[in-house]
Amino acid sequence: MILSLVLFGLVAVVTPFAARALGRRIFPVIALVPAGVFAWLLWHVPTTAEGSVVTERIPWIPALDISLSFRLDPLSLLLALIVTGVGALVLLYCTWYFRDDEPNLGRFAALLLGFAGVMLGLVTADDVYVLFTFWEFTSVLSYLLIGHDSGKRESRGAALQALTVTVFGGLTMFVGLVVLTVAGGTTSLAELIANPVVGVAGEVGIALVLVGAISKSALVPFHFWLPAAMAAPTPVSAYLHAAAMVKAGVYLVMRLAPGYAELAVWHPLLIGLGAFTMLVGGWRALRQTDLKLLLAYGTVSQLGFLVLVASIGTRDGQLAAGALLLAHALFKAALFLTVGIIDHATGTRDVRELSGLGRSMPWIAAIATVAAASMAGLPPVLGFVAKETVFHAQLEYGAEGGAWAWVGLVAAIIGSVLTVAYSARFVMGAFGRKPGVPEPPLHRESPLIAVAPGVLAVTSLAASIGVAAIEPLIAAASVGLPGPTEYKLALWHGFEPALFISLGVYALGALMVWRRAAVARAQAALPDTFEAGRGYLRIVRGVDRFAAWLTTFIQSGGLPGYLAVTVSVLILGVGGAALMNDSWPSDVRFADEPAQPVVGFVIIVAALAVVVLRQRLAAALLAGVTGFGLVVLFGVGGAPDLALTQGLVEAITIVVFVLVLRRLPRNIQSRRSTVSAPVRAVIGTLAALVMAVAGLVALGARQEPTISEGYPPLALEAHAKNIVNGLLVDIRAWDTLGEVSVLVAVATGVASLIFVSGRTGGAPRLDLGAPRDRLRPLPEPADTMRSARRRLADVDHETDAAAEAAATRQTWLLAGRTISPRNRSILIEVLVRLLFHPAIVVSVYLLFVGHNSPGGGFAGGLVAGLALVARYLAGGRYELGEALPVDAGRVLGAGLLLAAGTAAMPLLYGATVFESTWFETEVPVLGVLSIGTSTLFDIGVYLIVVGLVLDILRTLGAEIDRQIDEAGEDAVPADPAEPADPTRPVGDPDLPADPAGATGPGRAEA
Repeated sequence: MILSLVLFGLVAVVTPFAARALGRRIFPVIALVPAGVFAWLLWHVPTTAEGSVVTERIPWIPALDISLSFRLDPLSLLLALIVTGVGALVLLYCTWYFRDDEPNLGRFAALLLGFAGVMLGLVTADDVYVLFTFWEFTSVLSYLLIGHDSGKRESRGAALQALTVTVFGGLTMFVGLVVLTVAGGTTSLAELIANPVVGVAGEVGIALVLVGAISKSALVPFHFWLPAAMAAPTPVSAYLHAAAMVKAGVYLVMRLAPGYAELAVWHPLLIGLGAFTMLVGGWRALRQTDLKLLLAYGTVSQLGFLVLVASIGTRDGQLAAGALLLAHALFKAALFLTVGIIDHATGTRDVRELSGLGRSMPWIAAIATVAAASMAGLPPVLGFVAKETVFHAQLEYGAEGGAWAWVGLVAAIIGSVLTVAYSARFVMGAFGRKPGVPEPPLHRESPLIAVAPGVLAVTSLAASIGVAAIEPLIAAASVGLPGPTEYKLALWHGFEPALFISLGVYALGALMVWRRAAVARAQAALPDTFEAGRGYLRIVRGVDRFAAWLTTFIQSGGLPGYLAVTVSVLILGVGGAALMNDSWPSDVRFADEPAQPVVGFVIIVAALAVVVLRQRLAAALLAGVTGFGLVVLFGVGGAPDLALTQGLVEAITIVVFVLVLRRLPRNIQSRRSTVSAPVRAVIGTLAALVMAVAGLVALGARQEPTISEGYPPLALEAHAKNIVNGLLVDIRAWDTLGEVSVLVAVATGVASLIFVSGRTGGAPRLDLGAPRDRLRPLPEPADTMRSARRRLADVDHETDAAAEAAATRQTWLLAGRTISPRNRSILIEVLVRLLFHPAIVVSVYLLFVGHNSPGGGFAGGLVAGLALVARYLAGGRYELGEALPVDAGRVLGAGLLLAAGTAAMPLLYGATVFESTWFETEVPVLGVLSIGTSTLFDIGVYLIVVGLVLDILRTLGAEIDRQIDEAGEDAVPADPAEPADPTRPVGDPDLPADPAGATGPGRAEA
């Protein structure tokens, strides 16, 4: 079974690519997958009918007792045969239903095949959480399939409606599954049924689970999504909304009935809603003029009928439900497929515009008549056998004292009368001749398009005649339920009460057909008071209006108002919880080291100064003081790793702040805030107090020993003397992999904000072929002709003006001669030239010693990044390009690939993800060297950090330099608080000096 699911998934992934070459011929190719699985399932029918059960299990989340557990028993085999058999025929039907120019044909084929695989997983899953996973996958895939024609508003709305309703039901079901598994002590569905949960937990859990089943199978009040879903292509309607997805709820009811049919909530909920749904769907089907909508409301009615029967909870009730389930899949899928043929041939599905198709399309009319006869329960088709069994089961259960059986029997009789009437309406409306209505012109269709509905109709006819062959499998699904076992599925049981009920149903149905004009007038006269679809729209509009009002209320005050609301919620939530707390620490020390209160005072003063300062650069630098204060606290607290990392991160952060501030005015604008200063002061003070109290509460709330006590032995087991690094690259490597993936996403996001058209290559380079005293920048990919000419002219002018001075001046950096002499600092160039390579060596040292000493890939990467920052600040973007002439994206990708590859590599050797191994050897002079796979993972982290810093310098540095150069005098916004000064250079004198002459991180000149 697991292999079959993997096959479905792999072929679905390949399908969109293969469809580009094959077009619609891809459908018969991928139909081989469900057809092959169908054949494999048929091979298991004889043994499964005798009680054999096939199980497969792969542990998934052992800590939660969740496993990939699958079970093939009679009931799941019956559903699996329907899913794969009908699925193969529908895929084959798509070959002639779609045209070669159908948009997104490959995606549609992949989704439909994937849906078949997901349904197969749903009906065979034994672990309830695996079942729930497949359950939600069906909702997502149905959303994509219904909305296949994304250009139509109707399709998008129907897809969203179906997704909203079924996901709501699925999430409710999930809560019920949690209740049942916690109370039952197992996640196995078979065990939960064999040992049912009783009491309040059982009643509540089952009620919540049944909400999911009811929403998926479109019972009232959730029935409205199914008719709306008819906006989907016909193959989707035939498969998802007739044979497969809507059966998921019925399957769950049949599966749970042996264990939970005796609960007080079971019969009132299922029989009551099933009966009401059958009547509502049948009544509304009689009013439809669209053939597809007629079948959709008929499906709603039949689903209510199925749930009504499946919920009886007796042996004969289960037998009847299984037969009706199979019959409904065969006749309803066939009818939907014939509607698709009619729509293609005539261009309409409106019965008021169709006439005489029975003569012009005799084979299609014959197929539809057989399928409609099965839907109406007429002999000799499978629908008749199933309906006879239903009436027998309800009579038998009612005779034994089941009061709800009589309610169900009355509803089934009335609903069956309506079914006969709308079945006749379908056949007469589609194929009958209507006076005054001309026969529509027919578009020639391939005769092969009738193969799939023809096979379904013939199967429905053959199954009733040879019902003895399928009866053992359906009967095996009812083993263990109460009730006599003598009754068998058969086409003829003699003159029994069920037969006379059927004859009465046929007579009343025929009367409704004969008096159909009177019935139509009665329907028009009755007010349409029950319309759940309108209720859904009111709820959605109400939620939208409330969301808009709440968003406006929260965010109308701008950033101050938004922050005030956010922090106020924090104060109320965390503060309220702290006030109700009774776990206060018994021992509170003012400080552990003399330096702590001093550093804390400095941090507080710096934080307050940030609030009152008006200059952006000064505020950014003072904000950095708080970060470096933490470095000191970590250092005196005995955490050198944290101190080192915090210091490096703070340095990089300040550089990023400075780079961004170049595009902002120097002073923070003073505007009248929507939140007054006293209110902001109160909110800030309360927030500080709440966080302080939360810290105290956290210190006193511990009841169990800290998990950090287990870290030292785990770190030693990972050959790490540095617990912090061992924690990052071994013990909790999954977290680190996720965090470095976020870093890659951050780099991509920053680049997307800065680069207009695209980002390729590294930082701009110099033309090293020119003489050293006349180095020129190479053209940049994003250059305009104007900016490129201006830059070259500026360099030529500055070089000529300074030629004599430059001839006697040493160029310590490669791009030094491209910098304006007034902006060059020989001291900075010398320091950067002397310290860059030692910094790179130190970064590599930190990388390799991090497993046993302070350091690691993250710290090493930050040191290398700061070295690149120094080169850029001293020599500008051309110096950055010469320092590391590679594409930052390649560095990021290589690092992520190395980290993820190290995680997955153990799988190739039969180990688990992130399982480490080490290589140790003794080297003369150096001693024992230990290198592990965690070192490779750390190298990947190192590359990601270096790539991130390089990407930030490339985007917030070099690219903004280029944009400032191109924009000229308009590059830096004018400070509205100061008058314009034509003698003042454009830029901020408080920022670092311009390292690149006319452009750079410090200033921009015209």
